[in-house]
Amino acid sequence: MFSENDPKRLAQIALVVLLIIGCIAVLLPMIGAVLFAFVIWICTWNTYSKKLLPRLGGRNNLGAALMTTLLILIMLIPMIFLAGSLASGTETMVDFARPYIERGLPKTAPNWLSGIPFFGGEIAAFWRRVATNHTEMSALLSKLIAPAQQVLLSVGSFAANGLLQLSLVLFVVFFMYRDGVSLSHALYVGAHKLGGELGEEMLDKARGTVLGVMLGLVGTAAAQGTVAMIGFLIAGVPQAPLLGFATFFLSMVPIGPPLIWGGAAAWLYGQDQIGWTIFMVIWGVVVVSSIDNFLKPILMARGAGISILLIALGVLGGILVFGFIGIFLGPVLLALGHMLFSRWTREEDAA
Repeated sequence: MFSENDPKRLAQIALVVLLIIGCIAVLLPMIGAVLFAFVIWICTWNTYSKKLLPRLGGRNNLGAALMTTLLILIMLIPMIFLAGSLASGTETMVDFARPYIERGLPKTAPNWLSGIPFFGGEIAAFWRRVATNHTEMSALLSKLIAPAQQVLLSVGSFAANGLLQLSLVLFVVFFMYRDGVSLSHALYVGAHKLGGELGEEMLDKARGTVLGVMLGLVGTAAAQGTVAMIGFLIAGVPQAPLLGFATFFLSMVPIGPPLIWGGAAAWLYGQDQIGWTIFMVIWGVVVVSSIDNFLKPILMARGAGISILLIALGVLGGILVFGFIGIFLGPVLLALGHMLFSRWTREEDAA
């Protein structure tokens, strides 16, 4: 039998549950931007609070504005430049394809295309059949128009969505900087209430892991993109800045950068620039790929304080489970589990 206060208690619990569900529903469409803002805040908080804020006399609003402006210069402006480069590259591709659409393909395939091992002869035969048969060529072009339009729409949507998400991230991170002291205090108080010293240790471990993952992924991506762009400029590959940005983004994928510099090498080979083709392949294998093979594991292991194996498993598993955010969440979860297991085994040995 319920007492007189039971209905009131149940109503309070129901209101709290509904409030939590409502907050989750409101934040769910923006959870990626909020989590990314939180990651940026964690990685830059010590620099902001210990170096920038004391020089400004502790003025939080001014410090948050300056820090956000710096992030805009580092993150948003390059994204705008990338969108402009994508538009320019799309226009270049259209100008390149227009003469072939209007006058048709040449009767014979280019030498570099027919010289491809194993498949060059079949490609050249297909080229001749399409070039001499206007009906088949029209049918082929009609099949390619819809996918090409879809690709262009996807590229435009990606650039616009990236700018919007990045703007939201910078908006959220401004308030994290402004209220960072109280936010940091609340995190440690909550961690202490949940797990005592272990909770605080887990929070520090999570921060170190996020910092290590960001340092490894973003630092390596920036280094690969910069080095690749330098190689493209030296070899005279067009749209070198755009290809450098593409290398930066695709460096998150293990086989991403070879797709870019390999495509550049194929273009140079098609222009009969054999020397620059060899240079591009050597530059990509020796310089660009070596950064990913050696620099990333060292940076991530040093920053996170856990083994390279756990970081690799965390990144791969996190991507499969959480998507892009899993790049950061996966290693954090494995690091926390590793710390709990190590602490438990130490306590068992002490007992």
